[in-house]
Amino acid sequence: MIVFKLGEEEYALDIEFVQSIERIQPITRVPNTPSYVKGLMNLRGNVIPIIDLRKKLNIGEANFTDHTRIIISKYEDIELGFIVDQTSDVIDVSRDELEMELSGRMEFEAFGGIVNFSGRLIILLKMEELVKTEVK
Repeated sequence: MIVFKLGEEEYALDIEFVQSIERIQPITRVPNTPSYVKGLMNLRGNVIPIIDLRKKLNIGEANFTDHTRIIISKYEDIELGFIVDQTSDVIDVSRDELEMELSGRMEFEAFGGIVNFSGRLIILLKMEELVKTEVK
């Protein structure tokens, strides 16, 4: 899993969906898109929609710093970039190390569980839910 921060909290995505981690680059705004869509980015000839993950999860809006990164992800044939406050590390976690399954217990379906990794509580996000475009 790739671990990243949004504010003081740590989140993770399955690394199988992560293609690269990029520094912030120019983003072209697109009118009439959901509020969490920051716009489009040209990355090595590919045009990629960029999502403000803080806004998508309803925890504020991204403030760009030197640590801000874009996680370039691919799920099925959908390629997206997720703006995060900073990436921290890559961890290896087995399914049985998942502390708690959150599906059905919370209103937001993107939360897949909590991993207790070396005393750190890391919230696992489900990629299949993050790529959905409906506004919650």
